[in-house]
Amino acid sequence: MNLPNKLTILRIILTFIFIYFISQERLVYVTVASIVFGLAAVTDFCDGYIAKKYHLVSDFGKLMDPIADKFLILAALLSFVRMHLVEIWMVLFIFGREILITGLRLFAMSKGKILSAERAGKHKTVSQMMVIFFILAFLLVKQSLHGSDRWTPEFEMWGKAGIDILMLITVGLTVVSGFSYFWKNKKLIFDE
Repeated sequence: MNLPNKLTILRIILTFIFIYFISQERLVYVTVASIVFGLAAVTDFCDGYIAKKYHLVSDFGKLMDPIADKFLILAALLSFVRMHLVEIWMVLFIFGREILITGLRLFAMSKGKILSAERAGKHKTVSQMMVIFFILAFLLVKQSLHGSDRWTPEFEMWGKAGIDILMLITVGLTVVSGFSYFWKNKKLIFDE
């Protein structure tokens, strides 16, 4: 197994560690969860970069890299739903898109074809990771200032408004990238 594929597997392991720490909701745990998520995001960048630069692109990587991304992102977003920071309908849109795209990839695999991630999908993933980092930063500031007079209802309101706006943008990019992916692969679907 090559290094990019090991990094993909590491990202899946880091996701489980992230879930454990973010579920504790205390400052030290949220801090560790943020660091773990950051490491997982770095593995996402590194595995693709190394695979392309050193010609280590593999069918395993083409399939598992996007699945590891989806697993990390959905785990984070579902954790934020549980914490009442993200609306469930937004995550359901993202989840639905990911299920459909993964289904298309598995269908293509059954026909002997491997569908790689596309540029629109990569932009979608970056936007999702950015909103997750924003939410983690919001949680860190909130936990740091909680109980002091510096954390006010206005900060809470503005932070949640920022989360809502970024999530709406992310949902929009997610839906557009899903349509784009299906459109570019329509021949595979309709020829069958």
